[in-house]
Amino acid sequence: MTDTQLAIIILAAGQGTRMKSALPKVLHPIAGRPLVSHVLSTARDLEAGYIRVVLRHERDRVAEAIDDGGPDLEIVDQDDIPGTGRAVEVALQQLPVGFGGDVLVLSGDVPLLRAGELAELLQTHRTSGAAATLLSARMTDPTGYGRVVRGGDGSVERIVEQQDATPDEAAIDEINAGVYVFRATQLRAQIGGLDTANAQGERYLTDVIALLRRAGEAVAAATAPDPRVALGVNDRVQLAEAAGILNERIVRRWQREGVTVTDPATTWIDETVTLAPDVTILPNTQLLRATAVATGATIGPDTTLTDCEVGEDAVVRRTEANLAVIGARVAVGPFAHLRPGTVLAADVKLGAFVETKNAQVGEGTKVPHFIYLGDAEVGVGANIGAGTITANYDGVNKHRTVVGDYAKTGAHNVFVAPVRIGDGAYTGAGTVVRKDVPPGALALLAAPQRNIEGWVGRSRPGTAAAEAAERANEGGQEEED
Repeated sequence: MTDTQLAIIILAAGQGTRMKSALPKVLHPIAGRPLVSHVLSTARDLEAGYIRVVLRHERDRVAEAIDDGGPDLEIVDQDDIPGTGRAVEVALQQLPVGFGGDVLVLSGDVPLLRAGELAELLQTHRTSGAAATLLSARMTDPTGYGRVVRGGDGSVERIVEQQDATPDEAAIDEINAGVYVFRATQLRAQIGGLDTANAQGERYLTDVIALLRRAGEAVAAATAPDPRVALGVNDRVQLAEAAGILNERIVRRWQREGVTVTDPATTWIDETVTLAPDVTILPNTQLLRATAVATGATIGPDTTLTDCEVGEDAVVRRTEANLAVIGARVAVGPFAHLRPGTVLAADVKLGAFVETKNAQVGEGTKVPHFIYLGDAEVGVGANIGAGTITANYDGVNKHRTVVGDYAKTGAHNVFVAPVRIGDGAYTGAGTVVRKDVPPGALALLAAPQRNIEGWVGRSRPGTAAAEAAERANEGGQEEED
């Protein structure tokens, strides 16, 4: 049920200068989704009555990435006044007049928190009677994080940012995770008192904690049992660290669902991937975006599938595939490249060094090795000879090649599209097919083989080849004598 007494504010207005990137920090992806999308998904799991996302830097770009049309989500624009305190202040103004519930503040660059952990934080806040409850964590290296300063009785007194900390404060290992729950009434009463008297010249939301304490309000803190959930992403090092932690979670979840992952350390699975029980994933494999793999399939090693569908009991080895459909019991690879529009029906064999693009291959067909099928349709039970290519591009337009059911094409064929090979037709080795081949016909090149005797000796005298040929010819002459 929707919790009408809960509003969630997600802070995503910052530029993220330490990322040194043209891409806004909150749009950098991990596990197939932008950082802020992970935070938004967690927020939605809490079923809050109101979700407000505060944007400023690259506003339209971020808004486009996160706006899924959900009725609970509203985008709030931060003005020119900098700081997280100001961001929360403008978001508060967009909540219904008189809202007196709890306000959960999340950071768009803290992607590893799960709904269960936030639900516990919310429960702690509501049972404690505190005006504010913050999430903290103990870190071996707290560099870059705000420190939680406690009083002699252990209560939270204030939060000091890294840039403003004294040496003693910088030595504190309890950090602020940038996640808070406030009672809306007390938050409104204090947030207008923020100033910019700090190293950054910004209105810090963290300063609200000290203001609440001066007003006699209680502030609580809940320490995360796993400090990694509090990891904020401020640079590429932390981005990779967060991606690794999230991937470890994803791999373990699928292992518990009945998927065999032989080397978790080299296996990467996006959060949006779907796997069935009894799938086997071999080392150095990446399953990305909307890829779905059916039961019994084996993927890898050394394979990357992006937005692919893999059928039951298929085997895909050392392959790169994008927007491809791989049917049941299909064998692909090694060293195959499946480009968008590839559809392989059941029981297809696609061998080594095969590339396909916008190609549909019928059930039971064999495409063995060293083959390019582009803009092609191959029927049921056909066999494409090794070294064959479809010449699908005339320099201006792409054209289609159609190979019929049970056709058998020779090695090193070139199909100059548009061309059709009829059902049951054969083509000879080395044939360049420029015209349609009728069903049941055999297509051959017209020119017979011609041998020019003695050409090497006359044209390449003194070479090793000429000497070898002379010895062979002399030996043959001696046998005749």
